[in-house]
Amino acid sequence: MQENDLRLSDGRTLHVYDTGSGDLPVFWNHGTPNLGAPPAPLLTESERLGVRWISFDRPGYGGSSPAPGRTMASVAGDAAAVADELGIARFAVAGYSGGGSYALGCAAALGDRVTAAVTLAAIAPYGVQGLDWFDGMVPSGVASLRAALGGREVKAAHEASGVEYDPEFTKDDFALFEGEWGWLGSVASHGLDAGPYGLIDDDISYVTPWGCDPTTIEAPILLLHGERDRIIPASHGAWLAAHCPTAELRLAPGASHFTIFDEIGVVLPWLAGHR
Repeated sequence: MQENDLRLSDGRTLHVYDTGSGDLPVFWNHGTPNLGAPPAPLLTESERLGVRWISFDRPGYGGSSPAPGRTMASVAGDAAAVADELGIARFAVAGYSGGGSYALGCAAALGDRVTAAVTLAAIAPYGVQGLDWFDGMVPSGVASLRAALGGREVKAAHEASGVEYDPEFTKDDFALFEGEWGWLGSVASHGLDAGPYGLIDDDISYVTPWGCDPTTIEAPILLLHGERDRIIPASHGAWLAAHCPTAELRLAPGASHFTIFDEIGVVLPWLAGHR
């Protein structure tokens, strides 16, 4: 894994990860609050299939400068800048949780530069018709995202209050973390080392306009979602599938926001089939 800092034209820095080889470049978009390293358990099979993973810490996380007011579309611009620096014209995108929404933002904002998009537990845009956005979420998630609706100052105060986010892990979640997908803990454990603003700006971006429209995406989309997800309920995946004409939704019975990774075996073959 190569790691480098890219200086952007506006003076910000992005901390970039790149596996460096493969004829199918895929940008990974991480969850909240995580660092941006691509999914380590997939790297061996990725090398066999020619998948080159590229990613970066979103602004405010890890080694990347904060960018208050960032949106799905503005972070898509950051992805384009990384691709330009690496000489990559077209690429696929993938992402987990809120990172799935950022992946869709790339596909919407960058048009035919994105060849395909795959998400695990993506968040639908806030305030859209036909979706009770908070319905089914764990209470601490509702409180965190409602604080984000108040803006950056209110959200920052919420995080500084000592409130703890409770994802309400199940025994199946704990079992998952004991296996290879304990990798999730490795990217989450240092997600707030640079301060709270990666998380704050993520949550605000989930409840404000994306700056692009996922329903206009023309690239093929695969949406994976657990039917028992209470962090981002499956209704979000269903809304995206119903409103994105190129989307295919695969609901995983019994899967949570975390055990959806038990279904990830379909991702690499699907991406390889959409070069």
